[in-house]
Amino acid sequence: MGSMSGSARSAAPTVGHTAPAFTLDTDSGDGLSLKDLRGKPVVLYFYPKDDTTGCTAEACEFRDAFPLFKKSKAVILGVSPDSVKSHQKFKAKYALPFTLLADEEHTVAERYGVWKEKSMYGRKYMGIERTTFIIDAAGRVAHVFEKVKPAGHAEAVQAAIEAL
Repeated sequence: MGSMSGSARSAAPTVGHTAPAFTLDTDSGDGLSLKDLRGKPVVLYFYPKDDTTGCTAEACEFRDAFPLFKKSKAVILGVSPDSVKSHQKFKAKYALPFTLLADEEHTVAERYGVWKEKSMYGRKYMGIERTTFIIDAAGRVAHVFEKVKPAGHAEAVQAAIEAL
């Protein structure tokens, strides 16, 4: 298992490099490809699980800051290993105005280097390390927020987009 997580880590895209391409199902069940969003800045935020405390706080911050993101034409995409159905419930429960992507096989999380070994109550398991990538209009990684704490995160992301 060690080598698997090692290769996932080295795959993390860095600032200035082209963001890894992907196509995932959205909360509406349609497929969405990163390449279709060229020309707009993209906030790609990876989070561990729908409807858990930290993930809900983070999603609600993005929801509350959404009008600011609309001004900059930025597209917000939340990504977790949850199913389309789970995303639909989460989105409806908190009136989230942005798209959630179902990465059930965690292939995109691995491609972005955020599928990592975690530990809770002494038990080790693989999961998403809360990370946000800002991808510029040309499809390059412009900013990476690692080990994100939900409080104040949307504001920091908005400031980084304005600086593009």
